[in-house]
Amino acid sequence: MPPFRRPTFHYDYDVDHELEALRDYPKQPDRADRAIPPKGEGRMLLATWNIANLGVQKRRPKDYRLIAEILSWFDMAALQEANDNLAGLRGIQAELPDYYRMVFSDPGGNRERFAFVYDARKVERLEEIGEVTIPPNELASVKLPDVKERFTGFDRNPYLGSWRCGDFTFELADVHLYFGSAKGGVAGIGRRCLEAFAVARWADMRRRDAYSYTNNILALGDFNLPLLDPSDPVYRALTRRGLHLPEHSTKVGGSNLTGDAHYDQMAVFPGPVQDAIESVGIFDFDGAVFRDLWGETKPQQARFRSYVKYYLSDHRPLWVELKV
Repeated sequence: MPPFRRPTFHYDYDVDHELEALRDYPKQPDRADRAIPPKGEGRMLLATWNIANLGVQKRRPKDYRLIAEILSWFDMAALQEANDNLAGLRGIQAELPDYYRMVFSDPGGNRERFAFVYDARKVERLEEIGEVTIPPNELASVKLPDVKERFTGFDRNPYLGSWRCGDFTFELADVHLYFGSAKGGVAGIGRRCLEAFAVARWADMRRRDAYSYTNNILALGDFNLPLLDPSDPVYRALTRRGLHLPEHSTKVGGSNLTGDAHYDQMAVFPGPVQDAIESVGIFDFDGAVFRDLWGETKPQQARFRSYVKYYLSDHRPLWVELKV
């Protein structure tokens, strides 16, 4: 889990000023759609966020305060890319209200943990918690016609949790699919497609199984999905068994800082979960914070992004509003 390079230039910020900028962002011209719906009775706000190299990069209390501010807008959030070193998760916990609870997985590939953060006043953790695993005798069933390699299991087993909010009982699979090398390549994409299909296959089988704890399943997290389009092989693998990726209400591009990739998704089946969705969006926090560091030139923008992705993240949170 190699960290991003720590910025070498000096820049400091006033955390109260940045908190105000985050809260006021939707009031700016042409940014009204960025507003995250307020919490309230009869609905749940759920988010997923890959917080880059959490526990590895040397964030400060004020950085955790900004991260926790965003998380506090949701009733529940699934996190990815937390390190075996719990310092990052503990840093977030220290800045959240004390009614927020956290559960997390053991580390998998790349020494990464998954975590669920939830407002215990509203969301109840239920009995089933664990990981998505494919038994050895079923590995050969995870196959795709356009992928030659064999599926040998997940690099990081998706983390499972069962929950209740109001009258709505549901299960979340927190996902961070294999990416491969920075240069990509056929082998990396092939393995990622197999992992995407394995998630879809598992979810489809569990929603149909009479012994499932609940049939209301939502797979969410970092799918490393390049394009939200049927032309993309990862998209095709993920949706092959009937999972849908709900259309976004916001006009933000992608979920990465440059807005050109759709890595982070929430995948649901037609039925009760999809019917409960009121709105879906991406919160581009990078449009609000550190505005005096932003500039019009490419070098200035590169400096800005290097600072944001080190102290906050290179992914934007994706959220959904559900009727419960």
